[in-house]
Amino acid sequence: MIYRIVTFLLVSFFSFQLSYAQRVLIEAESFDDPGGWVVDPQFVEQMGSPYLMAHGMGTPVANAHTKFKLDEAGEYHIWVRSKNWAPGDWEAPGRFQVAINGQTLPETLGTTPGWSWEYAGKVSLKAGATEIDLIDLTGFNGRCDAIFFSTDESTPPRGNAELATWRMKESNEASSPEEVLEFDLVVVGGGIAGCASAIAAAEQGLKVALIHDRPVLGGNASSEIRVHTLGIYGHFERILRMLDTEHYPNGSPEAYQDEIKRHKNVEKYENIHLFTNWRAYDANTNGNRIESVDARHTSEGKRIRFVAPRFVDSTGDGWIGFWAGADFMYGRESVDTYGEAYEEWGELWSPEEADDFVMGSSVLWRTVKADAYTDFPEVPWAEEVAQSHEATEGTWKWELSRLDLHQIDDAEEIRDHMLKAIYGSFANAKKTEASKDLKFEWISYLIGKRESRRLVGDYIFTFNDVTDLRKFEDSVVMEIREIDVHYQQNLTDESKPDFLSEAIFYKTPQYYIPYRSLYSKNIDNLFMAGRNFSCSHIGLGGPRVMRTTGQMGAAVGIAAVICEKYGIDPREVYTDHLEEYMILIEAQKTYNTIAPKK
Repeated sequence: MIYRIVTFLLVSFFSFQLSYAQRVLIEAESFDDPGGWVVDPQFVEQMGSPYLMAHGMGTPVANAHTKFKLDEAGEYHIWVRSKNWAPGDWEAPGRFQVAINGQTLPETLGTTPGWSWEYAGKVSLKAGATEIDLIDLTGFNGRCDAIFFSTDESTPPRGNAELATWRMKESNEASSPEEVLEFDLVVVGGGIAGCASAIAAAEQGLKVALIHDRPVLGGNASSEIRVHTLGIYGHFERILRMLDTEHYPNGSPEAYQDEIKRHKNVEKYENIHLFTNWRAYDANTNGNRIESVDARHTSEGKRIRFVAPRFVDSTGDGWIGFWAGADFMYGRESVDTYGEAYEEWGELWSPEEADDFVMGSSVLWRTVKADAYTDFPEVPWAEEVAQSHEATEGTWKWELSRLDLHQIDDAEEIRDHMLKAIYGSFANAKKTEASKDLKFEWISYLIGKRESRRLVGDYIFTFNDVTDLRKFEDSVVMEIREIDVHYQQNLTDESKPDFLSEAIFYKTPQYYIPYRSLYSKNIDNLFMAGRNFSCSHIGLGGPRVMRTTGQMGAAVGIAAVICEKYGIDPREVYTDHLEEYMILIEAQKTYNTIAPKK
């Protein structure tokens, strides 16, 4: 295990005496043994780092443990960066303590609202091997970002910008990654779209990097989120059958079997270089071109710079495009922007004035019958959200979207709101005779997003392309699934809780998406595949499902092959080589070769 630990001396003069402050920073995600805690990297851009979380579904989890070498003995003040994720007139739900060399420090942590440094106590330490344990007290999602040892009493900075600079200084981190790797194509995001892109390009001989911030592939289809895949296969049935799922109920553990299949099929390509547990954090540009993408290992902290002539943004949130300065959209266009009215549904479908409503994020969950009656703790911190709602499972309708919550900037708050809804609704159900023998089997701690940023391409796909049955000369994706747009139930019935949604369906014959919606309008060498493709809010409603986004991924993987052949950018595939490209697209129905390592 590589530790993100740094020790250094700060020298100061006082009364002509030389004194030394010994300091050590330990990133919690780098612990040797996380025990029952999980590494959560979802909110790095908002709070600064991956962190450990005690996701015990109401039962305290096993200690997280690590060991490091302390260079000098002394009296150390211990600071822990944590957060009370449900503040109010009750005990914080995510409480935990820290033990140093088996000695539990006196302060209970996870009690301060917002991410901040909490003082854990003071301890006398000898030089040499030093052990740390995180002790979960509740099982309700306590979280620890970092632990800071110092022989002086100075508190580390709290603000994100200042904290990021401080962290780099503490770790003596260079301004650029330590390792540089070169590829023909870099795909960021290992959901169905990203995997399909990597396979399509690799089969034609490209050397591909596939970067994904989780240990398992599949995105919303993974065993960590468990949404089944919908949509048709289009030209890419052979590729997509390697990656998709059976039509099990959302939240089903059957997701594990499809995940095994998915990994086996991606990993069999020698020229796909898979980087799981690596999270991209920057795109380096020269003018309107991306030269490289930087990524960091989510637990070890190592960094790699990925250099390539072309990149695929399959991050869902459009991060690569965002960092590169790509044009993007967020929210609902006004009904007049593209003429996307659906009179029967009015404002719920398309508003008179543009706003920031988007389809929301879900957290799925399941319960099972226990052998006997089981208790569940009181959860007063969840009552305001759950109110009187009772539930014993979470379907796709468990979804949150509000105008005051941004699906990217406020993603942690959205996830935590859904956890309150889950724990509170289940606590209500447990008071009934029918549910006394139920217990949690699984709750996802990852949010499954439907919509956020949409990167702008040369063509913006809209509802009109569906209703007009428009077929393009560069149609590379096809779909028959209905347009499906969500809204929160409490918008039409105030008695409903704010975490339940409903869907509006518009039935349609087969429709098509052009290649021009799959590359950036203003970043010359950037493709996009997934829910961040170039479309309006309503245009996203149908093709956001995973077999359809998988078609997008495969289509841009093939386009990257044309680009590599002629040394061109994505736009020129359309303007100069469309006939050859479309022949390759059609050929995917019968192509059946695994390319050798390049």
